[in-house]
Amino acid sequence: MSDELLNKRPRLSFWEIWNMSFGFLGIQFGFALQNANVSRIFETLGASVDDIPILWIAAPLTGLVVQPIIGYFSDRTWTRLGRRRPYFLFGAIAASIALVIMPNSPVLWVAAGMLWIMDASINVSMEPFRAFVGDMLPSEQRTKGFAMQSFFIGTGAVVASALPWMLNNWFGVANTAPEGVIPPSVKWSFYLGAVAFIGAVVWTVIKSKEYSPEQLKRFDENEKGYKADTENNEVVEVKSGLVNVRQETNDLRDIPIEAGEGQRKISLGFIFAVVGAITTWLTYEYALDKEVYVATGGLTVVGLIMMLSGFLQKTGKTDQGLVVVMHDFIHMPKTMKQLALVQFFSWFALFAMWIYTTAGVTAHIYGTSDTTSALYNEGADWVGVMFGVYNGVAAIVAFGLAPMAKLLSRKWVHAISLILGGFGLISIYFFSDPMMLIISMVGVGIAWASILAMPYAILAGSIPAKKMGLYMGIFNFFIVLPQLIAATVLGYVTRSFFDGEAVYALILGGIVLFIAAATMYFVDDVDENVEQV
Repeated sequence: MSDELLNKRPRLSFWEIWNMSFGFLGIQFGFALQNANVSRIFETLGASVDDIPILWIAAPLTGLVVQPIIGYFSDRTWTRLGRRRPYFLFGAIAASIALVIMPNSPVLWVAAGMLWIMDASINVSMEPFRAFVGDMLPSEQRTKGFAMQSFFIGTGAVVASALPWMLNNWFGVANTAPEGVIPPSVKWSFYLGAVAFIGAVVWTVIKSKEYSPEQLKRFDENEKGYKADTENNEVVEVKSGLVNVRQETNDLRDIPIEAGEGQRKISLGFIFAVVGAITTWLTYEYALDKEVYVATGGLTVVGLIMMLSGFLQKTGKTDQGLVVVMHDFIHMPKTMKQLALVQFFSWFALFAMWIYTTAGVTAHIYGTSDTTSALYNEGADWVGVMFGVYNGVAAIVAFGLAPMAKLLSRKWVHAISLILGGFGLISIYFFSDPMMLIISMVGVGIAWASILAMPYAILAGSIPAKKMGLYMGIFNFFIVLPQLIAATVLGYVTRSFFDGEAVYALILGGIVLFIAAATMYFVDDVDENVEQV
């Protein structure tokens, strides 16, 4: 039967899921090189340990802005390449160029700017990949689809994270350089990453297809098998002759945008903007840490954006992109709100790990903070290996996620994985032998595999297909927000409470992962519940 005549998404073969996910191999080359080496680049160019979080702010800020925009427009795009694939390709080209330029930055501000550009480009490619799984796979295959992405993320990151170490130890490429110069092993790692990025994404663009908006609408209507009782705010589903009634469900219907609701956004936005402006002035007046400007300035900007959205909505311009994004953000499905809390704590911990592992391991275990010394660069290279290990573990564990989810449920698999990740981060403090850190990274890798798959698999079943891209982009808010807060407070906390010892920031990250695991108890996996019925 041709695709045009299908009423439900067909199940895809292993190799079809492989091909549609292969581009994530390249995307993770970019992210892994960034995560494992950017702190090293910043320190080499003269940044102090407590300055690193504010320099990293580019990454979450670009994701916050770019992903909802790309999600909104990709939901409304249809070209010869489809709706998601044009964004894959454009982002890959731009990110590959940035990867080549980044390690050649002559001064710190250039490196910070290139991080901004590189992360924006990676986000352009990455966001539609998440929605791609929701578009192409039936409900029962989505866990497998996101797990396949986790496999490629892990596989790409294993190689990319360890590239400087491999180039130095296997091919004799120097891993040291004069003060203020990036070592050749790091430069060549970024060049190879650029080639891998564009190559993997082009493979997915060529080897995959997409369903048209009309097909997706028909799939959504037939697969859900539901009728909405909007008067009672219920959704009645009929599956296998059984009826499952879910109260207060926004998951399978859209809440209309009413022009009269604009005033509420204006009032709330005004309050945010005023509070943000006052706290920004107080930060300046009392010479508080510059990181605080991120929070106060961000609050001001959010308030102004909300006010603008309210004005547009009040004047009847309810189809404007800004109005739609703000409306859907406020009226998120219940499951998405529950997952938001889990994501907040999970990504706070990850951000602490990414920005402080190099400084923590080199100082706590190798006993040096001198970026020009051979010992420091040996430790920094070993951090790349550690990151490769946790990504390798994630690649292996990814294939076990779907069977384990069937056995225990997706929410409990995710909770257990987060707990193991927490123990992994905390254990770094107690080891003195670098080889023992491999054990720490096993726990982190299990958590990382689950973080990349389970929340998205749970989310995809709770949102309407026609807004898959937008909601995946909005979901990124809860990845970005904790990173912004981490960038705002971690430098101050490390300096003021941890006496500049970065390893304690890793312990804090482990504790926060325990909290994330606890919040999974409150998540309602709507899609899984329906499948069980």
